[in-house]
Amino acid sequence: MNITQVKVIVTNPGRNFVTAKIETSEGISGVGDATLNGRELAVATYLSEHVAPMLIGRDAFAIEDTWQLMSRASYWRRGPVQTAAQSAIDMALWDIKGKALGVPVYQLLGGRCRTGVMAYTHAGAAEISETIDDLQMFIEQGYHAVRLQCGVPGVPDVYGVDRDTSTQPGAGTERPYVEGWDTSAYLGVVPKLFEAAREAVGFGTHLLHDVHHRLTPSEAGWLGKRLEDHRLFWLEDALASDYQSAYRLVRQHTTTPLAVGEVFTSLVDCEQLIREQLIDYVRASAVHAGGSRDCARSLPSPSPTRSRRAAMARRTCRRSLWPQRCTSGCRPTTWGSRSGRCIRRKQTTSSRTRTRSPTGTSTRVRPPGSASTSTRPWPNATSIDAGTFRSCVSGTER
Repeated sequence: MNITQVKVIVTNPGRNFVTAKIETSEGISGVGDATLNGRELAVATYLSEHVAPMLIGRDAFAIEDTWQLMSRASYWRRGPVQTAAQSAIDMALWDIKGKALGVPVYQLLGGRCRTGVMAYTHAGAAEISETIDDLQMFIEQGYHAVRLQCGVPGVPDVYGVDRDTSTQPGAGTERPYVEGWDTSAYLGVVPKLFEAAREAVGFGTHLLHDVHHRLTPSEAGWLGKRLEDHRLFWLEDALASDYQSAYRLVRQHTTTPLAVGEVFTSLVDCEQLIREQLIDYVRASAVHAGGSRDCARSLPSPSPTRSRRAAMARRTCRRSLWPQRCTSGCRPTTWGSRSGRCIRRKQTTSSRTRTRSPTGTSTRVRPPGSASTSTRPWPNATSIDAGTFRSCVSGTER
């Protein structure tokens, strides 16, 4: 069964949506979503001009081979436009295979492990009281989780709240728009929003919030700490998603669950966040992160042993492998992994374990009881002459 045609469909029910439709020689077709918010037409052009001609005649069942072709054939790899197109083709091919075999796609990926998925909706208004009214309305409709956003005093347009388009006609639909921002006002209003929400609905409903990449690590840590008593389901995008190492500081200051990842173009992008347990939820979409193939291949979760080793490795001096004071002037360190070995090990080992004897020959100085074949340095090694070492061993002084 070969691919005969790739159609790119663009619709506009209030905003652009892009769909890739693949047709085959057996009459079976499959569809995949290629919508990239705000850059939809860029993906549509990439699909029609670069991807579609390359796929004609290929085996529709060779999903992995096609995925690798799209991933590696181009000199310019990854990025949101290419990944959105690649994801759509991947999903369309899985759709074809599921239809051809007569089974749902989830059966081809290992079978289901849940009977349902909890969904959340958005409650956002200019005033806190209006947001709470929306929250109560959604709870009555049956939602178990609701994301809360509200207006910020002195800021006319805020993410998650209906915008006033009187000053920017077509804002958000016809052309890019400009948002204002005031960090101090924002940090003052968000704790009040969730305090009012918990007073109104209690703790039986999951509450979420999206910072939208607005804060610094210190500000995000402060906000997360203030929201701990309100038990958020997650605090989303507290920092810019590519500022991953900064999540260590946020994690040190708050136990509020953290989520990030909706702008990731591959699960590899969040490997550090997962391995170091810096976040609690990966908000990656199959549309933007490689399709069914990539999202089904989750990274291994860190085991407690691996986590302890990672924690010790972070405390270990980069230039010293052993529990000693590095000769480069570093502080005493704890045991870590071999990846933390001293970058000056060769020259420092030579300087502290070899000395010139009175006869002019080079003598290797070893600690008492060490094996003669050992090449490891020992704790608190110092460079001393052979005579002093023999005196120390025999308990005499010179």
